[in-house]
Amino acid sequence: HVQLVESGGGSVQAGGSLRLSCAASGSTYIRKCMGWFRQAPGKEREGVAVLYSLGGSPDYADSVKGRFTISQDSAKNTVFLQMNSLKPEDTAMYYCAFRPGYCYLSRDLFGFWGQGTQVTVS
Repeated sequence: HVQLVESGGGSVQAGGSLRLSCAASGSTYIRKCMGWFRQAPGKEREGVAVLYSLGGSPDYADSVKGRFTISQDSAKNTVFLQMNSLKPEDTAMYYCAFRPGYCYLSRDLFGFWGQGTQVTVS
């Protein structure tokens, strides 16, 4: 059973930066996808960025391209989300997600989720 623990959320002014981290435990998968989704109040959970464990280009939501960067530390089973030039519309609960196999920026294809970390941009 895969467990995900996020950290790094907080409050920041518009234009600022935050870095989220997600550590996965209990996984023996070599081929896996880890990523970030977010959910604002009253809205559906949406994909932000995903990254395949064995390389390839990350997949980003159009709304964050050029501002957010997803990366990983494979040895530590950890994925990061560097968020720059934050906007008020980025305010949401951010969730780390995990799935064995290839990456898709679709919440319905992920079976493992973290508890979430709040990001507030004012």
